[in-house]
Amino acid sequence: MELSTILQPECTTCATPGSKKKVLELISDIAAVQYPTLSSQEIFESLLAREKMGSTGIGNGIAIPHGRLANIERPVAVLIKCEVPIAFDAIDKQPVDILFALLVPSDQCEQHLATLSSMAEKLNDKVVLKQLRKTSNESELYQVITQ
Repeated sequence: MELSTILQPECTTCATPGSKKKVLELISDIAAVQYPTLSSQEIFESLLAREKMGSTGIGNGIAIPHGRLANIERPVAVLIKCEVPIAFDAIDKQPVDILFALLVPSDQCEQHLATLSSMAEKLNDKVVLKQLRKTSNESELYQVITQ
């Protein structure tokens, strides 16, 4: 799947959320615009439920929060670059500054796993990660991740 089909430019942002809870709320608010039938609270609860199973902080300053929702027809992604890294309970105990969130329909489990895997692989590419961290605005961030 082409990343640009699930990640829209308006779902890419540079922010200073301050905490894990705040960044999950920000992701929820951004994603809710893509799904007018869902509240940001529903999205937040989906992300939080997944985090309770174990942190989605995969190390090296990266987190890939994700959730499944019954009331959506298509996946949507949100990309956030934190200006100030935040504690995220990552596996390497390091703070996180790059978050790629994915919300998928409940019935698309296989596609969900494939997308998460390919995104983790892309974010673990040192060149891509360095470019993401050097970006200074949303437009640059979107360009780097979708190239």
